[in-house]
Amino acid sequence: MTCDQSDILLTEQEAQRLFSILGYMTNFRSPKKQKYTLDDCREFAPFTLAINRLKKEKGAIILAHYYSNPEITFGIADFRGDSYALSKQAADARENIIVFCGVSFMAETAKIISPQKKVYLPALKAGCSLADAVSEQDVINLKARYPKAQVICYINSTAAVKAQSDICVTSSNVYDIVAASPAEQIIFIPDIYMADNIKIELDRRGIKKEIIPFGGTCCVHDKYTPKLVEETRQKYPQAKIICHPECPSDVCLLCDFVGSTSAMIKYVRQTPAVEFAILSEDGIVNTMQYENTEKVFYNYSRTCGSMKRNTLANTLAVLQNPAPEAEIIVEAQVAQNAKRAIDNMFKEVEKK
Repeated sequence: MTCDQSDILLTEQEAQRLFSILGYMTNFRSPKKQKYTLDDCREFAPFTLAINRLKKEKGAIILAHYYSNPEITFGIADFRGDSYALSKQAADARENIIVFCGVSFMAETAKIISPQKKVYLPALKAGCSLADAVSEQDVINLKARYPKAQVICYINSTAAVKAQSDICVTSSNVYDIVAASPAEQIIFIPDIYMADNIKIELDRRGIKKEIIPFGGTCCVHDKYTPKLVEETRQKYPQAKIICHPECPSDVCLLCDFVGSTSAMIKYVRQTPAVEFAILSEDGIVNTMQYENTEKVFYNYSRTCGSMKRNTLANTLAVLQNPAPEAEIIVEAQVAQNAKRAIDNMFKEVEKK
């Protein structure tokens, strides 16, 4: 067998491997939203082969958020997860290089947790509507206005904002951490819809706290409305409707389950229902489809454009010859202060 023939065979084997996974999933980029085809996987295969070889040679680990395209999460990622799981994985990684297929605040968090490691973001300067909604100066002003308040920041925030905060939270632990806070007054940034949902959950638990919200909304989850939930009930009466706490509170109150990305995936896995309507980003539907081939999913073409900017091509480029702007740099003092807020989150979670 010649070298060229061997390469062709390896590429076809890789395409078959990818198809055995992606074949269960909807290609949301295709005009008719059909399942991934073997031809799709043949396009991916040269990239995934090269990336998986290079990451071993260079001692790199690839972390990917669930919202990334599945050729990344299932084709090259060493670990896929939501924000909390990925932050823990960044802390535990033995590799000296972290390639983060996510958005800027996630890669910043990895660098803060592991300052001695090289951290790269393939999608250069991939932003987040939440992280962009609050500045360091905003937090300084809020602290001056409410000097007795504890500052709790959602992980979807910049390093500079985390550095001004007392503790960081994710959607998987926000309710418990806020409930356990000794403070009676809490500044919650940067998700105003999540702040509303915190208030409702605290009331449900009989806990009295003043929540001071400041910031913006998620450009994916803020599009869901009570009308859409009602229409979904009528159209799919057997479906369980689930959503993320970044959705407006009037949407969350109408859903069957509200939880973090990982919690939604777990709920689908453990719930005997066959039909599910997913009020979140399209990427998690792919994971649900792969894990639950016998179940049916309805979704609404809500896509995080920044997450989808991570591609096989720019991930390969980062491993081959990273552009200077692809490397994540966090100023030392900012990183130190931000790490305190993140470590405080880890400590609170470990108490449970």
